[in-house]
Amino acid sequence: MLGFSSEFILFLRVRMRLYLRNGQFGHNNLAVDLSIYLSIYLSENTPLSKPLSPRKLVLVFFIYLSLSLSTLFFSYLSHFFIIYLSIYLSIYLVLFRSITVFFIIYLSIYLSIYLSIYLSQFFHYLSIYLSIYLSIYLSICLSVYLFISIYLSIYLSIYLSVCLSVHIYLSIYLSIYLSI
Repeated sequence: MLGFSSEFILFLRVRMRLYLRNGQFGHNNLAVDLSIYLSIYLSENTPLSKPLSPRKLVLVFFIYLSLSLSTLFFSYLSHFFIIYLSIYLSIYLVLFRSITVFFIIYLSIYLSIYLSIYLSQFFHYLSIYLSIYLSIYLSICLSVYLFISIYLSIYLSIYLSVCLSVHIYLSIYLSIYLSI
């Protein structure tokens, strides 16, 4: 299910070239890497996305653009802004590659990201990562039911951002159980 696709191998090549060129092997761009890989994986495996004709060229261009922006211009900012920028760019990748995306899906993803960042400001970075990624994944998977998607993603982001700081294992188990 999580096999290495050609896009992921291409992503690793571009990423290693940027690492070697800039000499950066730190942990600052971990959120960028994870969100871009997640956007590639979700855009390949969601039923709403239909591939465009020059999709590999566009994918490489936007991966390179997002990595260059986050490495060159936003490396002096804190982790919070890098996380926010990388999530915005990964959502833009997912939305650009899909032709029939409804506005309510974008709104539910944006609201879940905004609420999970807003409520997780004072908690650990692990709760921010997990709540954002699980809310994106569940809001995309549940976007077939358009009316229930917005409420469930908001509820899930609030629940995860509050509970992950205290009960990390229990909330991960509950979110996996809810997604099944």
